Amino acid sequence: MTYKQLTADQLLKIKGLGELKASGYQSKSVKQELRDNLIEKLKKKEPTFEGIWGYEDTVIPDIQRAILSMHNMNLLGLRGQAKTRIARQMTDLLDEYVPIIKGSELNDDPLAPLSRYGIDQVAEHGDQTEISWLHRSERYAEKLATPDVSIADLIGDVDPIKAASLKLPYSDERVIHYGLVPRSHRCIFVINELPDLQARIQVALFNILQEGDIQIRGFKLRLPLDIQFVFTANPEDYTNRGSIVTPLKDRIDSQIITHYPKSRDIGKQITVQEANIKAPQKEIVVVNELAQDLIEQVAIEARDSEYVDEKSGVSARLTISAYENLISSAERRALMNGESQTYIRVSDFIGVIPAITGKVELVYEGEQEGAGIVAHNLVGKAIRTLFSDYFPKPDDKNKEQKENPYQAITEWFGEGYTLDLINDLSNEDYEKALQAVPGLSDLVKKHHKKLSSHEQLFLMEFVLHGLAEYSKLSKSALDTGTRFKDLLSSMFSMPDFGEFDEDDDE
Repeated sequence: MTYKQLTADQLLKIKGLGELKASGYQSKSVKQELRDNLIEKLKKKEPTFEGIWGYEDTVIPDIQRAILSMHNMNLLGLRGQAKTRIARQMTDLLDEYVPIIKGSELNDDPLAPLSRYGIDQVAEHGDQTEISWLHRSERYAEKLATPDVSIADLIGDVDPIKAASLKLPYSDERVIHYGLVPRSHRCIFVINELPDLQARIQVALFNILQEGDIQIRGFKLRLPLDIQFVFTANPEDYTNRGSIVTPLKDRIDSQIITHYPKSRDIGKQITVQEANIKAPQKEIVVVNELAQDLIEQVAIEARDSEYVDEKSGVSARLTISAYENLISSAERRALMNGESQTYIRVSDFIGVIPAITGKVELVYEGEQEGAGIVAHNLVGKAIRTLFSDYFPKPDDKNKEQKENPYQAITEWFGEGYTLDLINDLSNEDYEKALQAVPGLSDLVKKHHKKLSSHEQLFLMEFVLHGLAEYSKLSKSALDTGTRFKDLLSSMFSMPDFGEFDEDDDE
């Protein structure tokens, strides 16, 4: 049996260097490991980055090419595009266990020790050198690049306390306290938001990337480190907060550009997968397909909005948080009304506003409008965009359309009737309120016969919001809900601002 055929349990029983040699173990670089294991997966047609949706034909093939080329890589993309998640999943392509010299700070390979400690252990004990095993989950290190990161953090420095306690002179390399990079020997090392790293710190990475070694203070030591580097960066950082210095960019072998989901369906997959919906919420709240589509459409509208800074992007975290808030809005209503089960309503989307306002960077015009108004407008635009997928456009001048399908609804409001939809209505009162509008139920049944009763109610409310977005009805916010009324009557009933003062008149 060869070393490669040994199971994890058999490997963990090997405790000494002599046994390890007898097993047929050979040293292999971390990049070679990634390459070999990727080749195996590709041959077996196994997925390489599970749970990463929408990148199957774009980003993932680029990453696979970079791994096959044994490249260090930079994942470049706007926020919320799964860059860090991809980097963390690369550990799945490492061997399950690798041997290290027991007690080594730098994960020394027993056949090619790197540190003074490792070299001394092998020289002293030979084949009796103790080894231990490092699981692939422990072979990942990550550092967020912040302005306060120092050379000592990344590379290392002389430790005077260690020198004093061990009674060693500063000329002895055993007084060195190694930083994150040397401690990531034989590992994957990720630096997030690379442009935020000060230029002088970026310079310290030149030798590591090109020659694979480091220098600490005045020590004449060369550590040929074996590291798979993965960097992440945001395009806006090149001009706003910082930049990647040109020689460093030149040394990063592959730059892979990420992107947002290219379809609403992919966005839904990501949102449902990542949203933290509790088991009790799943029992109480029933979600329909259109509600999920609306959540995704809000993000799409935000990415195209003139009020939102497109350079900053709209993270997938917006839809995830919005979906969680939507479920919680319905759950809260059900708990207040003592109901064991409830269904998502359009009025529950009032709960997604806080998830939007904190996650979009507004341009000057957006700041003038206000984050809350922009968020409400985005929800309104999402409703308008999806409305034509379910019902005829209210302003469609199609000659084949002999009569206005919304005539009964608009005429009822035109007669002076109003509808107040309170956010926390019970299921029964909510149905009564919608059924009171003539023609609303018939319209939904005509276009969507096979839907369940709660889906029909959702579409009935959706019609009212859609007509308001197409300026066929007036929609105004109440403290506790939404009021629908005739558009013309709302225009003529302007608020009373009182009499002008004589001074103002003059």
